[in-house]
Amino acid sequence: MDSSSGNSSNSSPSNSNSSNSSPSNPAATPLVDAAIIETAVLLREQALNSNRAWQIVEQLTTQIGPRLAGTQANVRAVRWAKSLLDNGGFDRVWLEPIVFPLWQRHREKARVIGDYAQPLTITALGYSGSTPGEIQGQVVHFETLAAFEKAPKERVINKIVFVNQATARTKDGTGYGNSVPLRYQGSVLAKEKGAIAVLIRSIGTSHHRFAHTGATARLDSPVPAAALSVPDADQLMRLLALGSPIVVGLDISVSLHQQGQSHNVIAQIDGAIEPEKIILMGAHLDSWDLGTGAIDDGAGVGITVAAAELIALQAKKPKRSIRLVLFGNEEAGLWGAKQYVDAHKDQMINHVYGSESDFGAGKVWRFDIEDLALRNMIMPVLAPLGIEAGLEPPTSGGPDIKPLKKVGVNVFRLKQDGSDYFDFHHTADDTLDKVDPEGLKQNVAAWAVVMYLLSNQ
Repeated sequence: MDSSSGNSSNSSPSNSNSSNSSPSNPAATPLVDAAIIETAVLLREQALNSNRAWQIVEQLTTQIGPRLAGTQANVRAVRWAKSLLDNGGFDRVWLEPIVFPLWQRHREKARVIGDYAQPLTITALGYSGSTPGEIQGQVVHFETLAAFEKAPKERVINKIVFVNQATARTKDGTGYGNSVPLRYQGSVLAKEKGAIAVLIRSIGTSHHRFAHTGATARLDSPVPAAALSVPDADQLMRLLALGSPIVVGLDISVSLHQQGQSHNVIAQIDGAIEPEKIILMGAHLDSWDLGTGAIDDGAGVGITVAAAELIALQAKKPKRSIRLVLFGNEEAGLWGAKQYVDAHKDQMINHVYGSESDFGAGKVWRFDIEDLALRNMIMPVLAPLGIEAGLEPPTSGGPDIKPLKKVGVNVFRLKQDGSDYFDFHHTADDTLDKVDPEGLKQNVAAWAVVMYLLSNQ
């Protein structure tokens, strides 16, 4: 890894211990003056008439492609992002190194053996173990993770476990949230109960023959773990319904190196009045290795960079600092986000708000923020974009914001329509053609408005 490429600085500015509380009385003095609102409206319209986000996503997915954290492609992605931000009008741009275990896939094959012999489409899950060549085992089926949890060890030992839990298609991603524990915990249970491997139905909503990858729990001596494409999971269910024992052959080769390296890539617009106060916006630069990482999270990179660039072009600086973080290695466990919090633990009190764009390019349909005064200030500028006000406080600001929220940073959420997001998520089908250019523009407009107004309240 190139751990020293062109850092403008190795650390962020020293911040004072001041409160991150925000006004809560809607009847008090207006949070911003009329000129700030007018500029927010101007930013919204500029974003709607700009293709900048598309240009960024196109560059990233075309010139870099898949960029698994710790690989040479990811090194190129970091250099690309640093150069992009160096020319984006920001006051400062810098890199912060991160380290993590580097897991890589090398070979993944599965087949049904016997009278119904046929290949199966799979993908190994992150942190899966390898097989010693092809292993063969009788399949034992469970319909849900809960059913697998309740199963006695005797039913599972020395078998290949298959869990066929389906993922519901939802606008807000709750279907994925309900299913993803299977991916994390399936391999843990398989090891505890003595299974030789675990297969899961892909955590996705498409019926195309693409398997969805994603991280499992990290274990010492992990069992082989893979996801079947949805059609292959259905096929395996039909085979099991015939009544005879089904034997599957599984051949997975992966590697795990303990000293993977990458960087968080950070840019900042320094605040004119309270520069120590930070409004943080984020996306993640890495991707899985199957597709080109267009919706996950090339779109988020394009959205946040384009929005921040628009604000940086304004003649008058915001009151507070706006910090853009392109996090490293979100996919395999939020490594960049966790190490960002560790590196800036003394400054977390000055991180006033944080949020991330990591849900593709579906249009924003709802704005969630706990502070009613801020919501009431921002919503009139967002409403023309077709965005409604959320009625409940946000539960999350995005995956990479979880470590910040855990230490007390306020979050907001620009909720996107993810109705088709999990058709492509973590598959070879995550490519540029799945990104909606008009959705990108609307997202940039929403982010520019919210970041500008929060930084000027």
